[in-house]
Amino acid sequence: MQLIFEQVRVGGDRNFGYLLADRSSREGVLIDPSYTPEAVVQRAADQHVTITHVINTHGHPDHVNGNAKAMELTGAPLAAHASSAEKPTVHLHEDQPLAVGAFRLSFFHTPGHCADHVVIYEPSYRIVVTGDLLFVGKVGGTATEEDHRTEWDSLCRVLDQVPDEATVWPGHDYGVRPSSTLELEKKTNPFLLCGDVDAFIKMKRDWPDYKKRLGLK
Repeated sequence: MQLIFEQVRVGGDRNFGYLLADRSSREGVLIDPSYTPEAVVQRAADQHVTITHVINTHGHPDHVNGNAKAMELTGAPLAAHASSAEKPTVHLHEDQPLAVGAFRLSFFHTPGHCADHVVIYEPSYRIVVTGDLLFVGKVGGTATEEDHRTEWDSLCRVLDQVPDEATVWPGHDYGVRPSSTLELEKKTNPFLLCGDVDAFIKMKRDWPDYKKRLGLK
């Protein structure tokens, strides 16, 4: 097996789409190819890869608005969590990896930011596509205290089960760099430095003032 992995700027609110493929089998998947799905499909074509699935990390409009075009161009089915309003043909389960050539993608159901949110993990190269759960230096927005608590639990599960050296590939370019590692995020991300859920909730509430003090966008 030989990895192809590309992060593609697709427009919107600094959204990222991804191509992950096995060059040996020439099979791959598109992840969140929104706004300009043609750009991600073209990268697959340039790499001589057949797309087997279009995958959504979650069902927010800025991540799914390219689904129809991506599926039309590739003929691939949609894969997402079973609760997705997009009505995916393929349901992503935590106990059922998805084959991409010789690679096996595993999934974590990570609600909080969005009820159907999943994080995608490729263990051979330790790639974790975090969608809107975890950004570089930030985490996904949540609306209520219940959502804050749910997101904290989701983050803890990923941090506990994915190795620190895994590279982090988020759904938006919201940080000081387009990607990171879990180890670096644990050391620098203010939300991950919280000692418990109560501190996390306080950080959520204080975040606008915190950003202003540090000059963050």
